[in-house]
Amino acid sequence: MSVLSSFVLVIYTLCSLFILVYGINTCVVIYLFLRKRKEVRLLPRTEVDASVAMAEKDLPVVTTQIPLYNELNVAERVIRAVAAIDYPHDKHEIQVLDDSDDETRELVDTVAAELSSKGHWVEVIRRKDRIGYKAGALQLGMEGCKGEYIAIFDSDFMPTPDFLKRTVPVLVKDERCALVQARWDHINQNDSWLTRAQAVGIDGHFVVEQTARNRNGLFMNFCGTAGVWRRAAIEDSGNWEHDTVTEDLDLSYRAQLKGWKFHYMPDLLVPAELPTTYTAFKSQQYRWAKGSIQTARKMLPRVWKAKLPIFTKWQATVHLTHYALHFQMALLALLILPLMLCFLNQDIPLYQSKIFLSLLVPAALGPTIGYAVCQYYGHPRHWKQRVLYLPFLLVIGFGICLSNGKAVLEGLFGNDSTFVRTPKAGQKSIKQYCVKKNWVPRLEIGYAAYCLLTAAFLVVIGNLSMLPFVGTYTAGFALVGFNSIKEL
Repeated sequence: MSVLSSFVLVIYTLCSLFILVYGINTCVVIYLFLRKRKEVRLLPRTEVDASVAMAEKDLPVVTTQIPLYNELNVAERVIRAVAAIDYPHDKHEIQVLDDSDDETRELVDTVAAELSSKGHWVEVIRRKDRIGYKAGALQLGMEGCKGEYIAIFDSDFMPTPDFLKRTVPVLVKDERCALVQARWDHINQNDSWLTRAQAVGIDGHFVVEQTARNRNGLFMNFCGTAGVWRRAAIEDSGNWEHDTVTEDLDLSYRAQLKGWKFHYMPDLLVPAELPTTYTAFKSQQYRWAKGSIQTARKMLPRVWKAKLPIFTKWQATVHLTHYALHFQMALLALLILPLMLCFLNQDIPLYQSKIFLSLLVPAALGPTIGYAVCQYYGHPRHWKQRVLYLPFLLVIGFGICLSNGKAVLEGLFGNDSTFVRTPKAGQKSIKQYCVKKNWVPRLEIGYAAYCLLTAAFLVVIGNLSMLPFVGTYTAGFALVGFNSIKEL
């Protein structure tokens, strides 16, 4: 066996085992969810929980922050939705943190003036620069806000009128509770196969993973929006920091390491808009992948030094590094052909069908079961129809592994914390916001061609067990690459 053959074999094996470990851990998370499912209400409710309901005179002052940057299509919608929240006007301060430099500024001013004339407590805050991006805007808003509790909504979210009356009493009742996080819902999930697949993927996080982590005393994350913070917890945890592009995940871990508790409400759904294009979807995923790895670099040493159970530390590690799977997947796609060529004339049973599938099936089974479980419990009436989108979600997941793999490398070795927001279309697209062009889509097309060549070679040598795996890669890279080029 040559040095090159040994190198390919070792890297391929390590990548396979890495993916296998994360697949098995997904099964662990599913178990944690199932053991607590009877203690948690997952289906939406409209009434306020009587055990925490408060008289209107006892409600505290709340500040709702709406960070904006060039969101002409959705800015008015979110501001009006926040103003429509059922909460005393003199106790609900609305801060529009507007960093826009386009027509959004004039629209925001017009809507704010109208709402103010109707008795709403609305303030528009603008900066001379965008230092710190979203985190910098949130931090500036906190300096002058009046609320003891701070709700945050991104521009594409539309909180329901009962949002504050259902979340704030939970914080008031438990003085060690730092955050109440609601579950994301999707207003445009039926627009296309892409949005349907995204809805299933996001449900996996919000129905199963967030519930499992929160109800079993593990670290969970604030998702950047649709949540209410205790102001004192933000300040005690070091305030907003902008050395990562996922300031929400960063603050979540700093707060929980300080001993603050989080409360997740999976039955409180906040409608939001899913990215409608492949480029917008990839941009969103890229930021999440890069930011989670940046946060892992920053926070995991603190997690492992903290006095926490080993299981809690392990789950935090998996939580913060799960996007690294995409880098491993991209490597596997590259290594299959060299692996076959290196051992073409040798009897290496490890990579024949039975042994290969014993690695692949458990790795893929965990996420697949997780998505099916989340649909069954999160959408009991329509779960059978919704699980039909799983194959498409799988194809897209393979297709974006190259883009996300690049993000993982940047998060691991780079220090760039430039925040690139995901363009929102809105219900009526007034202005077309585009994602900055890059070379990744062309590389994805190249990868699709390479995987097609690999598939042909597998047919020639008779190793058909890998064909579904390589075929999914081919379809994923082609789908994501061609659509990305078409949209740019």
